[in-house]
Amino acid sequence: MTIHQLSIFIENRSGTLIKVLDVLKQTGIQIVASTIADTAEYGIYRLICSEPMRACEELKKAGVAVALSDVFALELDNEPGRAADAVKIFSLSNISITYMYSFLLNGKGILIFRTDNNELAAEVIQKNGLKSIDESALSELV
Repeated sequence: MTIHQLSIFIENRSGTLIKVLDVLKQTGIQIVASTIADTAEYGIYRLICSEPMRACEELKKAGVAVALSDVFALELDNEPGRAADAVKIFSLSNISITYMYSFLLNGKGILIFRTDNNELAAEVIQKNGLKSIDESALSELV
């Protein structure tokens, strides 16, 4: 089961990130987690939020270049090594993780990642008893 993540393309110059944050603030959309990957000229601001479809719509209205993508969210026990254990399961199944980030929420580790094979990843999650989080469950944790 996947959740929606927003990928927002922003220029590496003063004021571009605040435009995105202001749109989300004005529309009452809560950011759950975010990360920025950058190059010399632009950044990709990836975020998980309370209302991804509406956030995408509002950002597009504001002239922001944004895309929705499907990513996996796993709930892990807050213990050292749990992320390594989860990633190893995917590695042993020959599934590449294209990017990943994590955070703590209500005492649980949340691992967000994108793979090169969503169908196989979903099977591996189910087969190995990993706890996948959907958007409604994520909203309840916030």
